[in-house]
Amino acid sequence: MQSYVYALIDPDEEKPFYIGKGKRNRVFDHVACALDDPTVNDKYEKIREIISRGKEVNHIIIRLGMPDKIALEVESALIDFANYFKINLTNKVVGHHAIDSGLMSTDEVIRRYNAEPLKVLSDPVIIININKTYERGTGGEGIYKATKESWVIAERRRKQVKLALSEYRGLIVEVYEIEDWYKVETKDKNNNLKIRWGFNGKLAEKSVRDRYISKSVAHAKKQGSSNPIRYKI
Repeated sequence: MQSYVYALIDPDEEKPFYIGKGKRNRVFDHVACALDDPTVNDKYEKIREIISRGKEVNHIIIRLGMPDKIALEVESALIDFANYFKINLTNKVVGHHAIDSGLMSTDEVIRRYNAEPLKVLSDPVIIININKTYERGTGGEGIYKATKESWVIAERRRKQVKLALSEYRGLIVEVYEIEDWYKVETKDKNNNLKIRWGFNGKLAEKSVRDRYISKSVAHAKKQGSSNPIRYKI
């Protein structure tokens, strides 16, 4: 069969709750693991809840007989599609290459391929990548919420920067004037306390926003870099 893409279906809702890629018996492994493994996660909890109703998880194969690379793209496209239409998947991560080439509106595609490169930062700024924090479709409030917290930022930087540029998929989508910073207490996976920072801000003046909005920083991004914070081009 080579690789295939499959979905796990809730038999009562008749909707998928997980989409995956696999080989051989992978499609059935999730139910077996949910019964044998005490790990708590959304997927296993959903499977256990279905079984507690006296039902069985339904399995469907969506496409089969594909090389790994093609199967990853099909899986990613289906996860993007389901998330966009608010189908509650239990997948922990977005699909393969979803940030680079995943679901976009036609306006986003036009902006992406016609965007001028941002070559000069005329102000003391912090560039914050919100690919992982922005909830699609939430508009201006969603962009602000995704940008304002919570980040690892040194005191020196907090005193220097005046503007926060929101970067989404390589484009600057908004510019905020930073008014003040506040502490955000978080905990890591070992329950250790971590201090991060957020800011209160407002939309920058039009003349400032026009210098940055819809400009591309894709040319300045390092391949494989996972740090969401940058201070220079």
